[in-house]
Parts: sequence; C-alpha cells; structure tokens
Amino acid sequence: MHKVSTFLLLFFVVPTVILAQRKHTLRPEEKLYGLSEFWQEVNYNFAFFDQVPNLNWDSAYQAYIPIVLATETDYDYYRALKRFCALLQDGHTNVYMPRRIDSLLYRTSFGDYRLFLENIGGRAIVTHVNEPKKEEIPVGSEIIEVNSIPAKEYLEQEVIPYISSSTEYILWDNGIRNLLMGFAGERVDIRIRTPEGEERDFNLTRALNKEDIYPPFPDWELMSFRWLEDSIAYVALNSFGDPKIDTLFIEKVPELLNAKALVVDIRDNGGGSTDIGLAIAKYLTKDKLLYGSRSMTREHRAAYKAWGYWVAAEKIDTVGDEWAKKSLDYFNGDVWYEFEYEPDTNDVEGPKLVAPTVILTSHNTASAAEDFLVYLDNQPHITRMGQKTYGSTGQPLIFELPGGASARICTKKDVFPDGREFVGYGIIPQVEVSPTVEDFIQNRDPVLEKAVEVLKGKL
Repeated sequence: MHKVSTFLLLFFVVPTVILAQRKHTLRPEEKLYGLSEFWQEVNYNFAFFDQVPNLNWDSAYQAYIPIVLATETDYDYYRALKRFCALLQDGHTNVYMPRRIDSLLYRTSFGDYRLFLENIGGRAIVTHVNEPKKEEIPVGSEIIEVNSIPAKEYLEQEVIPYISSSTEYILWDNGIRNLLMGFAGERVDIRIRTPEGEERDFNLTRALNKEDIYPPFPDWELMSFRWLEDSIAYVALNSFGDPKIDTLFIEKVPELLNAKALVVDIRDNGGGSTDIGLAIAKYLTKDKLLYGSRSMTREHRAAYKAWGYWVAAEKIDTVGDEWAKKSLDYFNGDVWYEFEYEPDTNDVEGPKLVAPTVILTSHNTASAAEDFLVYLDNQPHITRMGQKTYGSTGQPLIFELPGGASARICTKKDVFPDGREFVGYGIIPQVEVSPTVEDFIQNRDPVLEKAVEVLKGKL
C-alpha cells in the first residue's frame, strides 16, 4: 500500500482549493467592461476630484486597459481594479472582491497563531494574540519584516497601493491591519521585535484558528452603558446602522439625567444612517435647531457639456459671458447642485442631557458618526477627545461588477455648516489622546482615563 506524506496532502489538497478559487474565469471583454464601467461611473458621479488634483482619470484608465487584460487570475484582476480605485484616495469609493475569493483571504488567522495588528506611530504592533502564544509573541511586539522585506517597504509595495482612503493615517491604519493578508494555505514569514528588544522569526501558514484572544476583546453590543466614578455615566454608541440604538438610548435617558457628567464613546462607530445619530444628538443639546452638514453633488446636463466643448475648443472668453462659463463648467464636470439646506428642529420634549460631556473619537469614527459630531459642533458643554476621525462620509453609489464583485463611488460632498471640510482631513478633537504601545501591553484605556480626569475637574 502506497503512503502519502502529510506534506504532500497539504501540497495537493490546499493549493488545489486555492487555485480553483483563483483561476481565470472572466473573459477579456468582461474584464474590460468592468474597468470601463468603474471608470465611467466615476467620471460622472465622483464627488472629490478636487482632492486629487494631479490625477488624470482618463489617462489612468487608458494605462490600466493593458494591465487588466494581462491579469492571469480573477484575483489578480480584482486587485488591479482595487489599485485603480485607490488612485481616487477616497474612503467611500471602493472595489469589493467576490465572496468566493474574499472568503479565502485570511488577515489574522495563521493555524497555530492569531495575530491582530494596529498602527502605532507608523509601526505594525501586535495588540492581540491567541492565548497559548502570548509568551511567544507578546502583546506590544513589532513586526519588522515580512517575507524577508522590511515591514514598511512591504507595506508600500504590496499593501498600501491597493487601499482607497481619504486620509493618510487611515491608509496606514488599514494597511497595517491587512499587512499579513493572503490566501488560506499560503505561507508568510515574519520577523518580530518583542517589547524587550529580542528578535524572533516565525514561519506562518494561513489557516483557521478560533482560540481565545489575549487580551480578550469585549463582547460587542450595539449600545453599552455603565456608571463610572463620581456619578459619571458612560455610554458607548457602537453603530448608527441599526435604528434600535435610538430606542436603547432613549430608554436610558431617565437614568442618565441623574449623571453629573457624561462620556459618549463613538470610537468604534463606523457609521450607518445620519438620521439615527441625529435622533440621539437631539437629547444632548438644548438648541432648538440643529445644523448638520451642508451637502452637494455634481450635476450633468448633456447639452451644456456639448456647448462647452466648443467654448473650450475655440477658447471663448468666459468673462462676463454667463452662458459660456456655464457651458465650460459642465464640460469640465464642475457644476454642483447644493441640496436645500435647512436646520433640523429639535422636537424632543422634556429635560436634555447637558451636563459636562466628553465625546470619545478615534480613527474608526466614520461616516454617519462624523455627521453626528457635526450636529454637536460648538456645544459649550461638549468636549471631543481622542484621535482624529476617519475623515470620510457621503452617499455611495453601489453597483455590480463582472464575476460577482461590486463597487461603490462617493457621490455627495459634505462640509460643516460654515463650509469647513472634514472629508480628507478628519474631525479634530479638542483634546488629542492616542494609545501607546505600553497602553496595549497594560491593557489600559488612556482616552477614557483622560475623559474621567477632565470631567472630574469640571465637577
């Protein structure tokens, strides 16, 4: 009887599954259509060309035609589309791989190991690890090499170019979180430097691991509530994607009215619906009117664009010629429709929660959670604390791409009521506090500690 080694089984079984999922199924015309569809939808609808002034979108499209046609697998094709998309540098404009491919990509699971990474000072720091390996790869360790390449260089070559982000710090946050991403069954070699300065090498193979994490992640809740010292109430609003959070919050209002101070934590709130956040914001101010973002979107009128061609071709002077200027603006895709701007009425009856309040933010505070902050801007009893927010919001246009992939394009530009921009910049807290490596090692929350310190001072 012939015997087959474990190594050979791994070689023949796992890679066969991988190759079956990565094989080339898209026809050349489908690949070209997907690229063209994304390019054209961006042409008509993208709201932030002003933030990439050096990008010639048409030239980029032409350059990517041979690139996508030369891709050898579907995975390579979608990666090329993601790189094309990343040129737009917008967090609400993305290409998503088909489920059949994405489900085989592992980011944190490596057979005997589970590793969660965060960007701390531009370094890839291990912040959580599976319990049995916490001594082998201590929390606070830095990944300094990937496949014998310095980690920063590897990020710049293999990871960062494929991420679409509105801000540089989110680009690196997401890059580091996905530093070790790859297909199940594939190997990745890393070198780490422990907090004590010792360097260690690991040969990892991407495979499922469900062991408990150290330190453990808290159980996720839509909203959590607890009392802190000195009658300070703590409320975490972790998503505005589920309207149930409004009910959960409103049910707690009678108890919250007894608080001498309040901490509202939206550090892990990636957004959802602006109206859901607004329903809660109304309880946090006595103002009768709440001023949200001003919004605008690009406008297209075919005839004006046609006339604009001749204005540009014949170099017609647009000074004092309203028709010529309007036509040229349409030709250049630079005409905007501003939505009617009216403040929202605060229709909440009864007492409001206007004790000294700190709102905690992080780089993960995004989209509708940023809209929530716009509504509560300049409230004298509220202090924003933590890190800059994600710096991206808007209304995405979602559409399908060939082969089961999808994409979205940001179609709406939002600014503060006074015109201040936050997309591409983030909303800056009045008190900036960021976790350090030592904070992760000690499993400490310096942002919440600082919030309590500031509020106790106000009491």
